[in-house]
Amino acid sequence: MPYLDKILPVTHVKKHLLDILKVMSEDHETITVTKNGKAVSVMMHPEHYDSLMETIEILADSKTMQALKKSRKDFKNNRVYSDDDVWQV
Repeated sequence: MPYLDKILPVTHVKKHLLDILKVMSEDHETITVTKNGKAVSVMMHPEHYDSLMETIEILADSKTMQALKKSRKDFKNNRVYSDDDVWQV
C-alpha cells in the first residue's frame, strides 16, 4: 500500500496519540494501526480523506467517467482548445 506512511501498534498510538496527531496535521502522514500484528484501522489527515472520497465519488459516476474518456480521446486526437480560444472576450 504505497500511501501508508507508518505502521504503528495500537499500544503505541494510545500512549502517543497527541504527538501522532500533531505530526499527521503537519506532514499529512497516513498511519496504519495494528493490533496483534494485524491492521485494524487507518488514520489520515481530513484533506487526504476528503480527496479520497471525492475520487471514489467521481469513479462511481458513470456519466462523469464517460465524459473523461471522451475528453481523453479528444486530447489524444489533438481536438483541444488553447487558453486564448477559450478566454476570448
